[in-house]
Order: sequence, then structure tokens, then C-alpha cells
Amino acid sequence: MEKTIYIRMRNRVQVKPEESLLMKDIAQIIAGEEIYGQLAALQVLKVTPKDHIHIIDVMKIIKYITGIFPEYEVQAVGPPQTIIEVIYKKKGMSIPYFFLVWFLLFFGAALTIMNFHEDVSMQIVHQRLYWIMTGKEVAKPLLFQIPYSIGIGLGMILFFNHVFKKRLNEEPSPLEVEMFNYQQSLDQYVILHENKESVKHLDDH
Repeated sequence: MEKTIYIRMRNRVQVKPEESLLMKDIAQIIAGEEIYGQLAALQVLKVTPKDHIHIIDVMKIIKYITGIFPEYEVQAVGPPQTIIEVIYKKKGMSIPYFFLVWFLLFFGAALTIMNFHEDVSMQIVHQRLYWIMTGKEVAKPLLFQIPYSIGIGLGMILFFNHVFKKRLNEEPSPLEVEMFNYQQSLDQYVILHENKESVKHLDDH
């Protein structure tokens, strides 16, 4: 333990433009007290204004550390790379653009639901159910249509597990799970294509 440094690379680190990344920012470190402070303060990367994504490979970190502390052995656990994502200041959303997106999403969703109901003949189903339960034939069985419409809205709230920004419970919603899977796939793609150490071409020397 005395001559061993343990590092665990973080999966993703978000930084601001022109920020300096230290060793403690990209990895968890276990080392002796005599070198921990110096090791944690090592500068690994200086973000330039043109950067968007960086991949820091653990092999480069091990080489960097052993070059400064040659008498120590470096043991790496966890992810083999850290994705450095540069976060730029977001521009404020314009009001006309917000209402345009809201308009498209609202009416797009409404048309989708109406087309689905037309395909499955939902109104006829409601009419038939009303006739079975009451023995009367009506063109608009509001007794079923109104609760059904309210149920669609409540069902969407329960499905997405959010009311505006408030979460209903601690369980992730299906949308959050899909977003997580998408982010994992995106990270894997970035690692394979942005990390030059991951792919070796035949004409490389």
C-alpha cells in the first residue's frame, strides 16, 4: 500500500471553457498522505475555447503519474476513460420559439391520439359499452368519454413520473431510462471515435 497509488477514473466530467483540470477532478485517488496533495493537484488538461469533447485514457494517466513518481506502482480500477464535456453558456430561449415548439408538440400529440382512436374505433367501443350498461343508444356517450379523457392525462403524468419539475416518486420513468440508455450509447460512440488509442489503423506507425 505504501508504494501503490490507486486511481478510479470518473465516467464523465463537465467543465467550463478555459478551465484547468486537475487529477482530483478526473479520478478518485487513494495514495499515501505524503504524496496525495501533490498528486491531486497535478494539472492534467487545460481546456481551450474551441474544445467540446475530450477523452482522457487511463493509460496516459498512468504514464503521467509514473513519470513523476517512478518509485510508485499505479493501479487503475473502474472505467478506462473519462469523458470531458465542455459546457458553454446557453443562450436564453426566445418566447416566439418556445410557443412555436409548444404549438407543434401539443397539436402533434393531439392528432396522434385522435388518429389512434379513429383507427381502433374508440367512439364505437364507447357507444357499445354504454348500450351494454344502460340499454340506450347515444351518439356521444359522455359518461365514458369524459373519464377516459381525464384518464389519458393522468396516465401520462404517472408514466413520465413528473408534474412540471416535481417528481412523483424516486423510481425513474421509462423516458429517463431510455435517455440513460441513449447517453450510454452516445458515450460509447464518443469513446470509440474520439479516443485515438481505442482504434489502431494498419497504416499507423
